[in-house]
Amino acid sequence: MTLASDNPSFEMPATGAIDPTPAQTAPAVSPRTGEPRLLVSLATYNEAGNIAALIADIHKVVPHADVLVIDDNSPDGTGRIAAELAATDPRIQVLHRPGKLGLGTATLAAMKFAMARDYDYLLNMDADFSHPPRYLPGILAGMSKNDVMIGSRYVHGGGTENWPLPRRIISQSVNALVRLTFRMPVKDASGAFRCYRVSMLRDAELDRVRSRGYSFQQEVLFRCYKSGAKLGEYPILFENRRAGVSKVNKKEAARSMSMILYIGLRNVFGLEQRRV
Repeated sequence: MTLASDNPSFEMPATGAIDPTPAQTAPAVSPRTGEPRLLVSLATYNEAGNIAALIADIHKVVPHADVLVIDDNSPDGTGRIAAELAATDPRIQVLHRPGKLGLGTATLAAMKFAMARDYDYLLNMDADFSHPPRYLPGILAGMSKNDVMIGSRYVHGGGTENWPLPRRIISQSVNALVRLTFRMPVKDASGAFRCYRVSMLRDAELDRVRSRGYSFQQEVLFRCYKSGAKLGEYPILFENRRAGVSKVNKKEAARSMSMILYIGLRNVFGLEQRRV
């Protein structure tokens, strides 16, 4: 099943909130006593070598978590594997999309799903083990004082594993630019390893998000911050993927940098105010 926002040509209405229609028709999961209702979202494209082991590791650390796999019709059968897991474990749900629609629209679909099902937290992870599940307890603990917790490579104790110097320079330069122009008090605004308070997402004007590629992470954090969200960071070591190949696309990276500059300059000149 697809969502309206999964269509790259779809324009969200300027005056309304995101449509809260559930992404699929499975019954809502009941709250677990004493635990916030947690949804972990995994956007996948050709992650057959990782998905089963990753979900198992997530449930070792946070057994109460529900997992939503958003698969973009992976040719390697990732969606089929996820569906087989879901058939035997009610904590797992799968959203099958018709093609490769991008990480941004997948994350928006997860946000819609979490809001529609009244989860307390939405925690997004990459599906290739670059975001190790062992950091989940620390990130979740930070939610007691924050509305968004970032698994951060650039705070004390964080880092990257086996990154070449040019990649580190580019990543840190982008984050410096975002701090300067978006004026957010965070050191890692570009990572996807994050936990969001779902009640805060309802007020974050997500219908204004323009980005669909790599700049999505910076922009959605900016929309949350503009809505008054308190941002926190927890140190992680970003690790290399265990299986499969990277999806990095140079053209998309260039488009995303242009979007960051566009939004950042608009913010500097006071053109990115919240709607009244």
